[in-house]
Amino acid sequence: MDTKSAFIAVAGSPNVGKSTLVNRLVGEKVSIVSSKPQTTRNRLSGILTQNGYQMVFIDTPGIFDAKNRLGEYMVKTAYEAVRNADAVLLVCDATRGADERDKAVMGELVKKGVPVAAVVNKKDAAGVEKCEAAAAELKAAGADGVYVISAKTGEGVTELLEALKKYLKEGPLYYPEDYYTDQPERAIAAEIIREKALLLLREEVPHGIGVLIEKVSRREERDITDVCAVIICERETHKAIIIGRGGRQLKRIGSEARKDLEELFGTKVFLELFVKVEPSWRDSKRVMRELGYE
Repeated sequence: MDTKSAFIAVAGSPNVGKSTLVNRLVGEKVSIVSSKPQTTRNRLSGILTQNGYQMVFIDTPGIFDAKNRLGEYMVKTAYEAVRNADAVLLVCDATRGADERDKAVMGELVKKGVPVAAVVNKKDAAGVEKCEAAAAELKAAGADGVYVISAKTGEGVTELLEALKKYLKEGPLYYPEDYYTDQPERAIAAEIIREKALLLLREEVPHGIGVLIEKVSRREERDITDVCAVIICERETHKAIIIGRGGRQLKRIGSEARKDLEELFGTKVFLELFVKVEPSWRDSKRVMRELGYE
């Protein structure tokens, strides 16, 4: 059977719903999701394979003004993914409208001949007028089709997926048919723990944390996976917040993470969590390399 494939980068400003959209398109949880901007740090791929075709959705970090080495890495990663894609889904938040950065990215890509489909997201939270205004601006900026959706509820996503088939080209299936992401288990495990920390910690802490998986081992005779992970933060005050009084906050993070880890590994999970302070780690080449950001 002839096969078709396409690499589609999902880009846009921080916190517009890119990761939620990728998860919805693939039908699996590929990317972690939180209300905090800049949740996605690495390039992550969600893979949808059906009926002889394969779409690889590249969930990129948001495009923003970088303030440290980590930020620079994230923006560079986003632009590289966009430039190498067969097509780009540029996502904007209908409640905020299409901003100048959206239109500038659109213009740059159109000049380079990269097809850009614009997605006006969060239809469930914005009125019809805002959605129509954002759609009109993106169309005028050169979008190859504009789609108004709600990644949260799924409204309009089936129609979007159908429309994206025009970007498929004859070629191989680049991943096995049962793959839904290209991320190794350790990377997924680290992201699961970071997601739970993002959801439970105060506003001032999340951007300053990373997660390092130190060990993953399987006890075959008992069907248990042992995971040892370190949450890295930048200040002693942040460490105290992460641990919480009597260790309660760290236990909550571990308890929430364990549920998803057990689903990931298909076994019971024994999770050990530690917290380590690395001052200004987001500007440290060594720490960023250890965390997989270099």
